[in-house]
Amino acid sequence: MEKNKKKDPRFKIAEKEAWIGIGLVLFNFIWWFGFAYGMGSEPVENYQFILGLPAWFFYSCVVGFVVMVILVIIVVKFFFKDVPFDEEKDGGTKTK
Repeated sequence: MEKNKKKDPRFKIAEKEAWIGIGLVLFNFIWWFGFAYGMGSEPVENYQFILGLPAWFFYSCVVGFVVMVILVIIVVKFFFKDVPFDEEKDGGTKTK
């Protein structure tokens, strides 16, 4: 490989999107952990129930899932770019 060869701009986009994905995973874990261990650390006799599920489980897993689905849709729609997988020559024409 040549040392002077420019870095493919697709890698910059992929790296940005990977960091966004890592951010979403961390947000999901913090959401889940906060509700699961924050509300779930009480004695069972003190649990509140929503739709037959303990409140900590409902908020950490059910609501957390819905929030993550909505966040992923928003992120993919507004922050991710469609990147072609075809390599381009220096003149801008695609190789086959």
